[in-house]
Amino acid sequence: MVKILISLLLFMMSLLHAVEINNISEAIDLAGKQRMYTQRLLKDYAMIGMKNHFGAPDKDLDEIMRHFEDHLNALDRFNKDAATKAKIEKAKQSWSSIKPLLQKTPNTADAAKLQSDLEKLLKISDDVTKSFAAQSHSSTGEIINISGRQRMLSQRMASLYMLKTWGIQDPQFQKKLKESMQLFKTSLEKLLHYDKNTPQIKTLLQKAKRDFMFFEIMGRSKSKFIPALIYKKSNEILKNMNSATKLYTQLKTN
Repeated sequence: MVKILISLLLFMMSLLHAVEINNISEAIDLAGKQRMYTQRLLKDYAMIGMKNHFGAPDKDLDEIMRHFEDHLNALDRFNKDAATKAKIEKAKQSWSSIKPLLQKTPNTADAAKLQSDLEKLLKISDDVTKSFAAQSHSSTGEIINISGRQRMLSQRMASLYMLKTWGIQDPQFQKKLKESMQLFKTSLEKLLHYDKNTPQIKTLLQKAKRDFMFFEIMGRSKSKFIPALIYKKSNEILKNMNSATKLYTQLKTN
């Protein structure tokens, strides 16, 4: 009887903390975060594998895993579109195979497979985000999508460097890094020229631009960079772009 009561209490608590989406702008924002989480999980995994405790990556990994699953369920509850539903189901299937790998002690033998699997989940999550953006039928919906993608790119650049520092050989490293940096740069310029930017959004975008210079310097350097510094800078961009994206969701659509 006690076990039943405890299970019921835990279930009720989970409902209280369940993520709820109120409108399509919030759905785009949340779906966009899922893209970022795939790369942040990989970054944390590499940090733990290197036994680098800066930023408590072990706690962050557990927290992001919970967020990813909660957000996926919230998106499923909110969605009413059949095509988007199929993409969400695909994301759920991919996540169910990735989750056990993330729960194991990080090691170099599993790292390459995890990177490949998270790469696929990133693509699926991007498709989900684009589906929600298409449902918005507004210019703001696309801007939220682009701004949210900047969060992912900040973590993608960092995770690529983490894996390299850990000793994981990726023949596509330079190509992936160059593409990620170029997309971040062109997207940032588009955001900076958006005519509905508020002064607060402009300030956040300028901060992200300054922090991005760190990755541009790294991209031109042949030296290895300290993982803690990469972790810190990527999170600063993430924080500012997350705030900007949230503000974009509050703009009036047209």
